[in-house]
Amino acid sequence: VQLQASGGGLVQAGGSLRLSCAAPGGTASTNSMGWFRQAPGREREFVAAIASSARTLYADSAKGRFTIFRDNAKDTVFLQMNSLKPEDTVVYYCAASSITAIRTTTGYYAYWGQGTQVTVSS
Repeated sequence: VQLQASGGGLVQAGGSLRLSCAAPGGTASTNSMGWFRQAPGREREFVAAIASSARTLYADSAKGRFTIFRDNAKDTVFLQMNSLKPEDTVVYYCAASSITAIRTTTGYYAYWGQGTQVTVSS
């Protein structure tokens, strides 16, 4: 399964970006999908996930600002990011889990996109 992430870019603090993750073959609708992010020299950290049941889960840093949702017709999962902060400046990765339930650890995710850079200027 090849995941294609896009939507990153440069935005001012307080602005918004929408990341997209194309997951062909129905992966986005049948598997749990997640977004993670990673800063240089640091471990990849959980941001948000959506189960096949549409249940969602967010990291504390994302709650109230980010929304994960999917469009099954387009086999795509989105991460809407609002009220962005300079500390959100990292590379974001989408991932498809090998199970249907939500998990927050990278080990449960079998497939990864290539990463998309988000830069928030102060």
